[in-house]
Amino acid sequence: MAVQFRDYYETLGVPKTASADEIKSAFRKLARKHHPDVAKPKEKAAAEEKFKQINEAYEVLSDPEKRGKYDQLGADWNQPGGGFQPPPGWGQSAGAGPGGGFRRAGGGNGGVEFEFGGTGFSDFFEAFFGGGRGESAFGGGGGFGGRTATAERGQDVEADIMVTLEEALNGSKRQVSLRRGGSNKTETYQVKIPRGVHEGQRIRLAGQGEAGARGGKSGDLFLRVRLARHPDFTVEGNDLVFEAALDPWQAVLGTQLEIPTLEGTRRLKVPAGTQGGQRFRLRERGLPTANGSRGDLYVVAQITIPKELSDADRALWEQLAKSG
Repeated sequence: MAVQFRDYYETLGVPKTASADEIKSAFRKLARKHHPDVAKPKEKAAAEEKFKQINEAYEVLSDPEKRGKYDQLGADWNQPGGGFQPPPGWGQSAGAGPGGGFRRAGGGNGGVEFEFGGTGFSDFFEAFFGGGRGESAFGGGGGFGGRTATAERGQDVEADIMVTLEEALNGSKRQVSLRRGGSNKTETYQVKIPRGVHEGQRIRLAGQGEAGARGGKSGDLFLRVRLARHPDFTVEGNDLVFEAALDPWQAVLGTQLEIPTLEGTRRLKVPAGTQGGQRFRLRERGLPTANGSRGDLYVVAQITIPKELSDADRALWEQLAKSG
């Protein structure tokens, strides 16, 4: 099945020569603009879709290994015949399914393709960067659960699902659609994303994988959680980290800052003499833990040095240097 190529550089509005810092800056700017929580009610659906596209592009371009593989595709993507066709052998090196296919359950029949909707990731991403498509938790084949040797349990199917930090904090329900290869029927499921889900956690939909053979049970469908990148925070376990930009005089003299959290802003007192890289903790403003408590939000001081100075500014800095 051919998939449509995604131009991640175009999505972020950066050239292919963009540095890691330029890519990060473009992501943050666009993610803040299109974050679903700041969109007007009538624009929320469009904002959610745009936010997912931005996240997917950043997921690939911010990772040197993934970006390198993506750049290998080059001009070969636009081949005659419709749809995207990868360079020979590229899919195997990227961890895709047979022939570069996506969401394919393995098995002696060559596998069955599954198309998903509502997971937050495109077919293109799943084909080359999702990984783990169609891995069976039971090794596939053979008897299962005391059945006769001729009964074979269907393969499990795994796909990624993008979960925002707000969803991880509060929990949510998502509608996910699935179409099995060779079928025109689209199946729809209400998937519960529990409060406190973490990166890599798998949500199980029992019996929704590949059909069993000769009376065997169907496999399961697993949706593997991928936490969406946030324009303000990075995730460290159950803790969140926010980089606060301080002018030199704020670090020297002290100041008060309005710090964003997942539940509004909090005021933080920054003491005089704050050093670059110093951390301040806002207790229980992180993500939920397994025991129901909350992680913390760490504010990291980043002292910004002006790149350009007026003559008056330079005179003041020189005066400080002499007095020091």
